[in-house]
Amino acid sequence: MTIDFNKTIKRMQTLTELHGAPGFEDDVKSYLIKEMEPCVDEFVYNRMGGFYGVKKSNKQNAKKVMVAAHMDEVGFMVTHITPQGLLHFTNLGGVANDIWQGQRLKVKTREDEEIIGIVSNIPKHFRSGNEGAPKIEDLMLDIGCDSESEVLSRGIQIGDSIVPETPFTQLSEYRYASKAWDNRYGCLIALELLESLQGETLDFDLYVGANVQEEVGLRGARPAAELVDPDVAFVVDCSPANDMKGSQRLSGTLGAGTLIRLKDGTMILKPSFRDYLMRLVEQHDINYQYYISPGGTDGGEIHKANIGVPTAVIGVCARYIHSTNAVFDIRDYHSARQLLIQSVTQLDDKQIEHLQYQ
Repeated sequence: MTIDFNKTIKRMQTLTELHGAPGFEDDVKSYLIKEMEPCVDEFVYNRMGGFYGVKKSNKQNAKKVMVAAHMDEVGFMVTHITPQGLLHFTNLGGVANDIWQGQRLKVKTREDEEIIGIVSNIPKHFRSGNEGAPKIEDLMLDIGCDSESEVLSRGIQIGDSIVPETPFTQLSEYRYASKAWDNRYGCLIALELLESLQGETLDFDLYVGANVQEEVGLRGARPAAELVDPDVAFVVDCSPANDMKGSQRLSGTLGAGTLIRLKDGTMILKPSFRDYLMRLVEQHDINYQYYISPGGTDGGEIHKANIGVPTAVIGVCARYIHSTNAVFDIRDYHSARQLLIQSVTQLDDKQIEHLQYQ
């Protein structure tokens, strides 16, 4: 199936602009289920909020292959409303303290209204020169109110979620900026994988979906793995690039291709799985780069589930993730999509068993 480039870009915009802080992924989930529904036989759900579309084979007792994205993005939660109508908040996910002053964030109310505000900062005129980077709990969001009662009248309550207010923007021929490319990338590639397989018969049952709360400690991954009980798993996730001063060793370079993640803080890629991926990138002339990360992905939990699940991460890198803007190269997305499609379609019982026990 030929994938429509303009449709891909439109989906990138829609997915990255959706509001989906950890624990508040419903908008992303609803969109994905609606888009995936024509491509699957059924959906299965876990009690934390994750879901998987199932494309069934025609085999009895077929093996199961899992493709796992995560829906959440780093964000915040309202913790206090001041008498002057400003909002204190706490972070949901790992963020740096020093990048949020003066930024535009949006609060989602319980009536699904989004309200934009500006993170407070001290103007230069009033600075002593001794100020350091404030802690997150010292920041405040200014939504234009002058009292607590006015804030409440607009529907905002303690516990509401906050994400950056960032429009999807094309920067150059191949590069784009957005919030939440970590990990709406994975959501998009999972959807396009299913579309590419419409009309195809697979040798196994394919489970494609997304988990919740990855950014706060991979919390949704284990319930998803125990729900599906896969024989093999692929995680699709976005990783930080460290190439602003030129290519650094195994730390991600924009435009250099999909990531073959050898090791991170939660998982080591099995040699047999590494060799399988390398054979495919060489056979199909797919741009790739080796990658090592101090962080982790949902693969860190999935590969330990049940009696163990051979797991590989097929990713892309982006600059400035976990901030208001990530910058990514769409050529890397195309490479990752090609590798994911080949990785899934080339599997059969013999290859799956080799990945499991070799």
